Amino acid sequence: MKPSREIRPGDRLTIERGDEVFDVYVEALSTVRGPAKIAQTLYRETEESIRSREIQKELHRFSSEPAASITQGRPTKRDARQLKRLKEAFYE
Repeated sequence: MKPSREIRPGDRLTIERGDEVFDVYVEALSTVRGPAKIAQTLYRETEESIRSREIQKELHRFSSEPAASITQGRPTKRDARQLKRLKEAFYE
């Protein structure tokens, strides 16, 4: 569905929010802007969408943190100088 198209009750929407994807059916429309609790009553998420998001959440929970593989931080000033001297000696 195009973003500029008006929606009607019964339409199916695919909403992407970051890494999450929601498939929802529009149940009703509101004429005024209101709180999120009321907005949640205006649509229904599909069962497969809920299952898919739960699976993705579990996979994300069990995946390792990328920064956990880093055993050392950035080089100290002394290490950087030694590395610079080594590179200069190698390229001369």
